[in-house]
Amino acid sequence: MSHVALITGTSSGIGLATAAVLAKTGFRVVATMRDLAKAGALRDRAARDGVALDVRSLDVESSESVASCVAGVLRDYGALEQTSEAELRRTMEVNFFGVWRMTQAVLPAMREARRGRIVTITSVGGLFGQPFNDAYCAAKFAVEGMMEALAPVAQRFGVQVSVIEPGPVNTEFVASVVRNSPAATATTRDAYSDLVAAYRANTAGVFATLGQTGDDIARFVLEAANAEKPHFRYATSEFVRGLAAQKYVDPTGDSLLAIFGARLG
Repeated sequence: MSHVALITGTSSGIGLATAAVLAKTGFRVVATMRDLAKAGALRDRAARDGVALDVRSLDVESSESVASCVAGVLRDYGALEQTSEAELRRTMEVNFFGVWRMTQAVLPAMREARRGRIVTITSVGGLFGQPFNDAYCAAKFAVEGMMEALAPVAQRFGVQVSVIEPGPVNTEFVASVVRNSPAATATTRDAYSDLVAAYRANTAGVFATLGQTGDDIARFVLEAANAEKPHFRYATSEFVRGLAAQKYVDPTGDSLLAIFGARLG
């Protein structure tokens, strides 16, 4: 029996690559995105790789959309148990509450079946804060804490939880963040302008020299999905592993503060 993988955010970047890679290795992939009109790149990749994908609409910012999509997937591929949630703040919706919703929606069926995998893309930003990424890092820290707390409990029901922690990844996500970030608008205070410019310039250099591709990250998702005993945490590069090690070696946090402070010029 082939495994079923429900993947969010598959219109581009890591989500798209993960859907294609998992499908090519035998998973039955349900590839979801908010706007199905943006499925062209995903369908082109699937055609190029010779794989079949079940492409569905899912907006992680909508409780109704999550419940409807998961109900449909479980109806077509398994059993169903629904849960509810409270409305939560908009600024955390996509990066934290979307993950929370998806996990709440799929976990009951996995628990009843006493098998399953939950693999979540977090970020190096979930391990240490980075200048001008306050909200994003807060959300990713929250995801890390949520999954770390859930993992030992879920394991008792045969459900393995893993987090994938990329550093710089060269996908459309990066350009989208830059276009829509407050720092790119006239609302940025003059007092921060020079710091923002310096940080962006230095961070661009990091992406240029150390940036990974969506396919690079998808391979770690595949490893976590297929491993007999998957790790909880997968750092996707030596760069990330080095920074993570530094955090644990230096409990004061001073060394990481110096590293990221240097990017401010």
